[in-house]
Amino acid sequence: MTRHRIAASILSADFARLGEEARQVADAGADWIHFDVMDNHYVPNLTAGPMVCAALRKYSELPLDVHLMVRPVDQIAIEFAKAGAHIISFHPEASEHIDRTLALIHAHGCKAGLAFNPATPLHALDHVMERLDLILIMSVNPGFGGQAFIPEALNKLRAARARIDAYTQRTGREIRLEIDGGVNADNIAAIATAGADTFVAGSAIFRQPDYRAAIQAMRSALADCAVNAQ
Repeated sequence: MTRHRIAASILSADFARLGEEARQVADAGADWIHFDVMDNHYVPNLTAGPMVCAALRKYSELPLDVHLMVRPVDQIAIEFAKAGAHIISFHPEASEHIDRTLALIHAHGCKAGLAFNPATPLHALDHVMERLDLILIMSVNPGFGGQAFIPEALNKLRAARARIDAYTQRTGREIRLEIDGGVNADNIAAIATAGADTFVAGSAIFRQPDYRAAIQAMRSALADCAVNAQ
């Protein structure tokens, strides 16, 4: 079984001390740094670009999980690959040619993922599974941190997990299933049971006084979930 990973979303971090925040969550036990990119066009907010991503590489050696909420996507994906991203995900609606964008991300040395908004169907997966390293299910509408988890995302996770398992059984290749939005220690077990193996957590970490304790609370809930499943 693929090991669970917790991706700390710096969207909820203190942007005035972003490098220090990245270092602290790495020391606290996070597996990935999740980097949300918003353009105030595809989503109603504006965040940080490739220069900030490159600067963060000095503060943490954790994989940088870049989620592009931008349109168009191809050129900015190349810039983030050059800035040190390890994984780059984008939304199918933001690309004129999804297969080409996935190939472009791989050609620049990064793993590639597709992200699905709450109301976006999973149909795009039918044609590009062989190019995917990650599927990201949004459990909030993208644009802002601190939103509440949308319960319907559990059904979408189950549907995505069924597709991944069928593909893995046929090919032997695993694809990660990531969830983003409203994840915390209280709901992470139910989310894992629905099929997620990678959990983006922003407010649940950065709005707590002790980052290590917050991450450990989520890991404990995941461990209990695994025991109960046996």
